[in-house]
Amino acid sequence: MLETPQFSRSYEHRAITAAAGFAGLRSRRIPSLREVSLIWWVSASVETGLFGEIGIDNFHWMVHFQRMLKPIETMKEIEIGAADALKGVLAQVPTIAVKRIEHEVKGPNFEIDILARLDVGGRHHELVCEVKANGQPRHVRMALLRLRDAVARHYPDATPVFIAPYLSPEAQSLCRADDVGFLDLEGNCRLVFDGVFIERLVSTRPPTERRALGSIFKPKSAQVLRVMLRDPQRHWRVTELAEAAGVSLGHVSNVRAALLDREWAAADPEGLLLTKPDALLDAWRDAYEPPAGKRLGFYTTLHGSAFDEAARRALGIANERGAAMLASFSAAQWLAPYARAATHFFYTDEVGLDVLQHELKLSPAVKGENVVITRLSDPGLFRDRVEPAPGIVCTSPVQTYLDLAAAGERGGEAADHLRQEKLTWPR
Repeated sequence: MLETPQFSRSYEHRAITAAAGFAGLRSRRIPSLREVSLIWWVSASVETGLFGEIGIDNFHWMVHFQRMLKPIETMKEIEIGAADALKGVLAQVPTIAVKRIEHEVKGPNFEIDILARLDVGGRHHELVCEVKANGQPRHVRMALLRLRDAVARHYPDATPVFIAPYLSPEAQSLCRADDVGFLDLEGNCRLVFDGVFIERLVSTRPPTERRALGSIFKPKSAQVLRVMLRDPQRHWRVTELAEAAGVSLGHVSNVRAALLDREWAAADPEGLLLTKPDALLDAWRDAYEPPAGKRLGFYTTLHGSAFDEAARRALGIANERGAAMLASFSAAQWLAPYARAATHFFYTDEVGLDVLQHELKLSPAVKGENVVITRLSDPGLFRDRVEPAPGIVCTSPVQTYLDLAAAGERGGEAADHLRQEKLTWPR
């Protein structure tokens, strides 16, 4: 057990000064106690040598915790929106009359965000509602425990209802499994009580959720995911994962928080572990955007084994001087053959492009291209290349699967075959 370091007044002074400067850059205000305590902790940990693996893990937890703290005004707005949404749903049922909506009902050992008192066909009924700003599965699971406990202890005849700005299908499933009603501000709803059944599901996601989901799969974050998907059963320390992925600790922290929130991963004393790699890969496939770069079409007279030998030679030279690899259908042909494509696909950098043009005898093609090369803008994707046969360098099974899944119906079939062959994990 580490003892808490004895902070000197110099640490305190430096932390307060740093926090004041941090806050002042943004709003010219006196720093809050949260900001002072966070910066004070970091300053003291660094100077006392405690900012090792334990310090880094705790730091990322504290940063994530700070992000989860919502301003009071924001939560008030969400609760007001939740109450309005609940009234709107209930108003659609002629036999229901809303007698009173109470906010922040407090007792000796409990607090309820919204208590709705109803008249249902002449009978009194109550809805006990928990409102949260975050509807990700991890937060939903914890909130459901508190909600059901409050209902059981203080309102045993009431119906528990969970409300958030948005609830994903996974979060909705948690509510169903716990026999808790749910409602979100996007329009999803399920309320079952006293002979009443209301259910509405929508396929849309709010812009904030789409941005949050998309950010998980941006190039730097994707480097972290590719590393973890290579060996989903491995536990990762924050520093190990950052080094293996070639990204900053901040990027790992963001990815870690997103995975935990969606319950695609779990954290224990040994580190971070993917628990639902299939769910992660499904979400990535659905949100996938091909890597940024310039797409170039060429024509070569080489075919069959002659092309394969030339490609093997070209890849060897290109990866000595720069970077190049087979992609999409061409990579799948070596990883899990399904159907040979007439067009060959590559990812390269500038040097690799020059080598391929020379070794494969490529000529620019406006029409009738049989070689497509994407010169990548971000070199991070090359960190995940594999060599399924001597001299054959190609995208990893994960990247190949994503590219195929985005390549139309024929690509989807090849993607499914590749996934069955190379991307199955213990459940």
